[in-house]
Amino acid sequence: MRVGRPGQGKRGGVRTVVALRIQDKAFFVYGFAKSARGNIEASELKALQRLASELLGYEEKQLRLALAAGELQEVN
Repeated sequence: MRVGRPGQGKRGGVRTVVALRIQDKAFFVYGFAKSARGNIEASELKALQRLASELLGYEEKQLRLALAAGELQEVN
C-alpha cells in the first residue's frame, strides 16, 4: 500500500505492508520510504507473509498479552 506524506503525495511517500482480515484485525507490519528502497525482496515478502499469518491467527488473549508485554502497539 502506498501512503502519501504531507506536501509530497504518493510519489514522495512511503510503502507499507499491512496484514488485514476484513472486519476482524489489521496489523501494520512494515514500512519504508520509497526514496530509501524500491521494493522488498522475495525472501522478505515470504517472511512478512509468515508474520502476518501468525498475527492474524492470534486469539484475543494472545493479543492482550502481546500488547501488555509491549510486543505490539495499538494504534487508533
